[in-house]
Amino acid sequence: MSAELDLTPLSPLGQETTPAGPALGGQIAALALRAGSLIAFAVIVAVFAITAPYFLSVGNIGNVVGQSAIPGVLAVGLTIVLIAGGSNVVTGGIDLSLAANMGLSAAVYATLAQAGYGDGTAVAAALLTGGIIGAVNAFAVVVAGIVPLLATLAVMNVVAGIELVLTQNTVIPATTPLLSALSSSGPLGIPVLGLVLVVFTLIVGAIVQFTPTGLRLYAVGEFPEAGRAAGLPVRRLTAGAFVASGLCGGFAGILSVSNLSGSTTGSGEMLLPVVVTALLGAVFSRRLVPTIGGTLLSTLFVGILVNGFQLLNISSTLVNGVQGILILLVVSATTLLRKKEA
Repeated sequence: MSAELDLTPLSPLGQETTPAGPALGGQIAALALRAGSLIAFAVIVAVFAITAPYFLSVGNIGNVVGQSAIPGVLAVGLTIVLIAGGSNVVTGGIDLSLAANMGLSAAVYATLAQAGYGDGTAVAAALLTGGIIGAVNAFAVVVAGIVPLLATLAVMNVVAGIELVLTQNTVIPATTPLLSALSSSGPLGIPVLGLVLVVFTLIVGAIVQFTPTGLRLYAVGEFPEAGRAAGLPVRRLTAGAFVASGLCGGFAGILSVSNLSGSTTGSGEMLLPVVVTALLGAVFSRRLVPTIGGTLLSTLFVGILVNGFQLLNISSTLVNGVQGILILLVVSATTLLRKKEA
C-alpha cells in the first residue's frame, strides 16, 4: 500500500481538514473550548500552588508525573483505539477492558517473578497477556461485529474473573532487578516511572502522528467509507489498534507491579481516570480529535487534580465526582461542536 494515498481529510498531524474549512462559528467555538481548557488548567495549578503546601516543589511535581505513569500509559492505549475507531464512544472506538487487562498482566508478571523466572520471561508473558486480550477485543469487534462498547465490557468482566482465579483475590508480592529500577528515582528526584511515561508517549506520538500507519488510523477512524474507497485495510487497522491497546495494558501491568511491589486487586478502579484522560485529551487538540500529545497533557491535568486534592486532604470520593463531570462536559461539548461543524 502506498503511503501517498490521498484521503483528503488529513493534515500531517492527523487532524482532519476540509477544502472549505469548518464554519466560522464552529472554529470560534472550538478555539474557545481549547483556550478555556488551557486557562482552567492554569487556574487550577495556580489555586493549588497558593493553597496546597509544597505543590510546586520539584519533588511533588516529580511525584505527580510518576503517579500519572500508569493511567497515562493506559490512556495512550485507549487514545489509539479512539483514533482508529472514531471518537463516538457508543458506536466508535472504546476499550473498557484496559484496566482489567492491566490487572491480569500484573498478576501474570508477579506470579512468574515469584516463581523464580527472570525479568525477560515475566515481561514477555505480561506483554503477551495484554496482546492476547487486545486480539480478543479485535476479534469481537472486527470479526464478530459486536459494538466496541459491549465487546470490551464483556472482555473486561472475563479478564477480571481470570485475574481473581489466578490470584485467589490476594496480593502477589514480587521483587526483581527490573522492578527495583523502575521504582527508583532519576535525575532531580523524578521517579523513573515518570520518565518512562514521557519517553513512551513521545515514541507512540511520533508513530501515530508522523507515520503513514498513524495517518491511516486517523483516516479509518474519522472517514471509514473514504478509507475503504481509497483501498485502505480498514478492518486490519482497527484490529491493530485494539491489539496495540492491549499491549499498552500489558506494559501498564509491569509498571503497576513495580509501583506496588506486586500484583494487587482492584485494578478496575483505574478505568474511570483512564477514560477521563483519553476523552479530555481531545480538548487540547486543534480540531478536537484524540491525539497522543493531548492525552499526555490531560494525563498531567488529571494527575494534578488528584495530587492537589490529596495535599488539601479532600476526599477521594469528590475526585471521582469531578472526573465524572469532566466526562460529561467533554463529551457534550465536543459532540455539540462537531454537529455544528457538520
